[in-house]
Amino acid sequence: MSRLLDLPTGAPVNISRRGFLVRAAGASAGALVLGFGIPVDGARAAAATTPIKPGTRVPAFLEIRPDGTVHLRSPFMEGGQGIYTAMAQIVGEELDADPATFVVESAPTGPDYLVVNGMMRITGGSMSVRTSYETMRRVGAMARHLLLQAGAARLGVPIEALSTEPGRVVHQAGGRSIGYGELAAQALDLPSPDPASVPLKDPAQFRWIGKSIPRLDIHDKSIGKALYAIDMRVDGMLHAAVQHAPRYGLTVGGIYNEAQLKAMPGVHSVHRLPGAVAVVAERWWNARRAVEAALVDWQEPADKAAIRYMPADFATDAFRDQLAARRQEGEAAETQGDPAAAFDKAAKQIEATYHSQYVVHGQLEPPSALARFNDDGALDLWFPNQAPDMFLGDIARRTGLDPARITIHSPLLGGFFGRHFVYPDAAPYPQAILLAKATGRPVKLIWTREEEFLRDTHRPLAVVRFRGALDAGGMPVAIEAISSTEGPTEGIANQRGKDLDPTALEGLANKAYAIPARRIAQDFVKQPAMLGYWRSVGNSMNDFFYESFLDELADAGGQDPLALRLHLLRDDARLATLLKAVADLSGGWKRGPYMAPDGSRRARGIAMASPFGTETAAIAEVSIQGGQVQVHELWQAIDPGSVVNPAIIDAQVNGAVALGTSQVLLEEAVYQDGMPLARNYDGYPILPPDRMPRVQVRIVESGAKMGGIGEPGLPAVPPAIANAVSHLTGQRLRSMPLSRLRFDA
Repeated sequence: MSRLLDLPTGAPVNISRRGFLVRAAGASAGALVLGFGIPVDGARAAAATTPIKPGTRVPAFLEIRPDGTVHLRSPFMEGGQGIYTAMAQIVGEELDADPATFVVESAPTGPDYLVVNGMMRITGGSMSVRTSYETMRRVGAMARHLLLQAGAARLGVPIEALSTEPGRVVHQAGGRSIGYGELAAQALDLPSPDPASVPLKDPAQFRWIGKSIPRLDIHDKSIGKALYAIDMRVDGMLHAAVQHAPRYGLTVGGIYNEAQLKAMPGVHSVHRLPGAVAVVAERWWNARRAVEAALVDWQEPADKAAIRYMPADFATDAFRDQLAARRQEGEAAETQGDPAAAFDKAAKQIEATYHSQYVVHGQLEPPSALARFNDDGALDLWFPNQAPDMFLGDIARRTGLDPARITIHSPLLGGFFGRHFVYPDAAPYPQAILLAKATGRPVKLIWTREEEFLRDTHRPLAVVRFRGALDAGGMPVAIEAISSTEGPTEGIANQRGKDLDPTALEGLANKAYAIPARRIAQDFVKQPAMLGYWRSVGNSMNDFFYESFLDELADAGGQDPLALRLHLLRDDARLATLLKAVADLSGGWKRGPYMAPDGSRRARGIAMASPFGTETAAIAEVSIQGGQVQVHELWQAIDPGSVVNPAIIDAQVNGAVALGTSQVLLEEAVYQDGMPLARNYDGYPILPPDRMPRVQVRIVESGAKMGGIGEPGLPAVPPAIANAVSHLTGQRLRSMPLSRLRFDA
């Protein structure tokens, strides 16, 4: 257990964090840090009399140790996406410090770190780099300016006579230089400059931005040194396990064998929680064995309308059929031209109904939370999260504590994909708080994989009814899409908002294709399953719908799918370039079918997507083996505008291809009788290694406004695969996953 973190009981907030930082860095207790004495805790910072403008106070972000290592508090969480490395590259570029000398951890809560568009902080929506890029560059530039000022005083020369080289202030004329670590203490006493007064580098001078530098987090992860929430422990800690109600909304009526549970080895206490029973024990295994033995009288809620409630007769297939039978016009999110007139005049019309499936997040790390009430009543929490300041507000409301008395620790995330936003009914932190309060001791609660599958939030199920109109030349002149669904944002709020939920229709509305008449609408239908954000959110399913139906229009009009897309994008040079790039990457577009050297009969499909400010185009090559789809190759061209780390983009696209392929081929959360059929991976297959396609990526840096990276690589993958299979088999595919189908080609 030596790799686990020991934290003192009742220590003041942030002392533990600083102690961890020092131990992790191997720095001496006398290290000179820029941040010393600065109120880095969010709540205390919020209490300052002068409002803090996010991203303007260097000491909140940086510490520079005497050995020259740079310790950066990242506003964003590291969950495998490489954000720690990207932040080090961006700050290091302007600071003139090698990113390899950086030690990065996630920042505490507080206004300093609300750098997403200068007003919020989340790690999601592929927003981290693109929304904070200039802010973080200025943090580095301001820090360099402080070090130059300190260097000028130390060397007795004007600041204009100084320059920097990585990690050092240099007086070229005098042949002298001083390491950043030696200047940190003096720099500490200087006020941060006005960010606008500090010039940024000309991109032509970039040393690290745009380069594929190695990831900072890989070594510790490779040797098991990296710490996640599930690894945390504190002195005097108890362990807890829960048994949730089999259907969401049920309450605990009684525990038939409560006395027996309390007598089981190691059990400390048994608790009734909202919708769950918990057992607390000295060891987690004892807690789990006891809670799984609990015989609970689950009761229907008194007011089903007030909560999200899973009926006992709910079945996903029946619900899908109900959605498909609806004929509501919905509320339009986009209307262009005169769709009704265009359909009336069309030479040909086609209609099709598509649907998506519920999917779970399936992240590697099961959810956990460690809660500790300190001797002074303050609360410390360790748990995986993507938005610490949002959680701070929720926990303050939940506990009645002043936010200044709550410290949220944000360890590494063992995968997330949208799993760790503020879903209080789908996360263990509220339960851990209740148990710590009830027992008077710190409590770490871990959900088993089975409990996670029972309480994970899902991507919504959607049914989309399409109509398309073609002119006499076979070109699309009108398109209509009506999605019967509930958007994830609507689902999280548990109510329809005043306006349409954009996450319900992204990937359907506002497409770049020059189809003159279009109507895209949502028919809101509340769903009983708990909903949340899943990787690529609405684009993950809506681009499958749209790009597949576009191929249907191409076939109905006798058009080649690539030629049709190029025609519809004839006035969009950026997207046309991207299409040609992916065709070139694949060795030239050929739809097939054709025979591959291994004797398999193959075909290719193409698709595009414009998610999160980035443009993507994908081509998939498939065959049918044993009645199931095998994806052999996946080529993807991606244009994020500008690039920080090409290797991270390549890795992100590879990961997105894996998840996109898994989604279209295999993944599905199915309910019968109100219960999920899968409670672990044995019932919820994900893509095995031998079905992973070979991925080739081409980055097209157009210079457009910077887009996201984490999510854009996914949405074009499912339709590219489905379009390839449809052409190969002659069987039009309108639903996921394809494992429900049997193919003969």
